[in-house]
Amino acid sequence: MPTRQLEIPSRRHQMTPEEWQARVDLAAAYRLVALFKWDDLVFTHISVRVPGSEDQFLINPYGLLFEEITASSLVKIDLQGNKVEESPFQVNPAGFTIHSAVHAVRHDAQCVMHTHSLNGVAVSAQQGGVLPISQQSIFVLSSLGYHSYEGVALRDDEKPRLQADLGQHSYLMLRNHGLLTVGGNVAEAFLAMYVFEACCTIQVRAQAGGGALIPVHPEIIGSAKQQSAQATRGMGGSLVWPSLLRRLDRQMPGYDQ
Repeated sequence: MPTRQLEIPSRRHQMTPEEWQARVDLAAAYRLVALFKWDDLVFTHISVRVPGSEDQFLINPYGLLFEEITASSLVKIDLQGNKVEESPFQVNPAGFTIHSAVHAVRHDAQCVMHTHSLNGVAVSAQQGGVLPISQQSIFVLSSLGYHSYEGVALRDDEKPRLQADLGQHSYLMLRNHGLLTVGGNVAEAFLAMYVFEACCTIQVRAQAGGGALIPVHPEIIGSAKQQSAQATRGMGGSLVWPSLLRRLDRQMPGYDQ
């Protein structure tokens, strides 16, 4: 049988330029998660707040692989999980619970990213959590919260605890579950997730080596935010985002349709 291809018509003409750009960036983030092999078939999620709105955000169409997601296929929902425009796609109920909880209280967090990567889940299951053993770990530890596992995130009564555990942090480790990052835009949340994933991968490999691990001094962790700003020349995620989009254009085009 021939391969079945999705045919999703462009909706660019139906929205403001600001919303379309947010959709393109979010679709790119989904494709990049697939490219970096952090995806879990269709079972994780990234969301971005609709520009100019306090209670609407965009999230993935449930059932599509991340490598298939386009700007036009993204679903717009409100904080109650209702679709606010016509779409043939549904929304992951656990994705709605987690992302609506964060967007409701973190108005600075325009983008929320969540993964179930193997290394991220492995570290989330370790009693000690993230260990201060790499350069990547200092940035995570400078703004990290932990949320205890309560089963698949389907219940509204979990939201206040998730919100409290995230607080004002940029990184949240969901115990026995995975990783979450927030950012002022898609690029910021993606760079944070890249660092979080690298931190966990390095930790798992270092532990597998079997030797004694050298901890980073706490004073270095205390100045990690200043070091990060200096290293990226104050540009944060925007330093790497254009080059990541060029990689997508070469290897996984079509996200901007």
